[in-house]
Amino acid sequence: MQRTTVENDSEAGFVHGYSEVGDVRLHHVSVGDGLPVLLIPGWPQTWYVWRHVMKGLAEAGFKAIAVDPRGIGQSSRPARGYDTATAAADLHRLMRLLGYARFQVVGHDIGKWIGYALAADFPDAVERVALMDASIPGIAPNAEIFGPVEKLKFRWHFMFNQLSDLPEMLIQGREAQYLTWMFEQWSVQREAVAVDTYIAAYSSPGALRAGFSYYRAIPETIAQNTERRKTRLKMPVLAMGGEFSAGDGSRAILVDVTEQLRGVVLKGSGHIVPEEAPEAVLRDLVPFLAGTD
Repeated sequence: MQRTTVENDSEAGFVHGYSEVGDVRLHHVSVGDGLPVLLIPGWPQTWYVWRHVMKGLAEAGFKAIAVDPRGIGQSSRPARGYDTATAAADLHRLMRLLGYARFQVVGHDIGKWIGYALAADFPDAVERVALMDASIPGIAPNAEIFGPVEKLKFRWHFMFNQLSDLPEMLIQGREAQYLTWMFEQWSVQREAVAVDTYIAAYSSPGALRAGFSYYRAIPETIAQNTERRKTRLKMPVLAMGGEFSAGDGSRAILVDVTEQLRGVVLKGSGHIVPEEAPEAVLRDLVPFLAGTD
């Protein structure tokens, strides 16, 4: 059964919806009218990371639709399905349920993993895709585990989060300390990041387990991407990286899997680019989505 309910948030101008899509209940938030743009957050954020970008897209004449993928934010947390093929299929079904056969995609962090899979698995649905500041398992080279600490702070959690039970055992009840440390390491505009919002989201029952499940599904995602990379994305692709995070690496990892690729480095930003540099994001994202870049 597939159905959608909506709740208006008149103060912020956002409309919240909840859709039953297969085995998952997805929370999504929209604002504006016009061509649909699906925005996918990463870990450990929720749809809320897109709030500033969404308003800018709405002002530019787009309908911005931010989603909490399965296990994230206010979406449900099934036991399985955290590989990118399943997560991407969820979002494709969601957009069809909302009435959009074709749409554009923007993804950050794990949202970049899902966004790439969505474009690769459903090329007839995705017109353009913007992918922000992350490696993609099975596409990027394996990260080095021996290296300078300033690089390891972006990598160590890939191994830790995949372990069974241990992350929850160490972090449950200390979500604030864990996530605050992560955001302090990853961002340079720390005051721009809604840390308290994400601490609250990941402190609710089951939230840590669901978030870690995307990492625990990495071997399955790598196997899927090994097949996906045999065919290049044909639609236009925009890669964005924070100056003090992925930088041009956000573009470089996509060179061999795309046909129309452009890269942008966002000056003064760390990893959380939608919050740290929303105006810079919009300067390149709006003309890209409009096809005028």
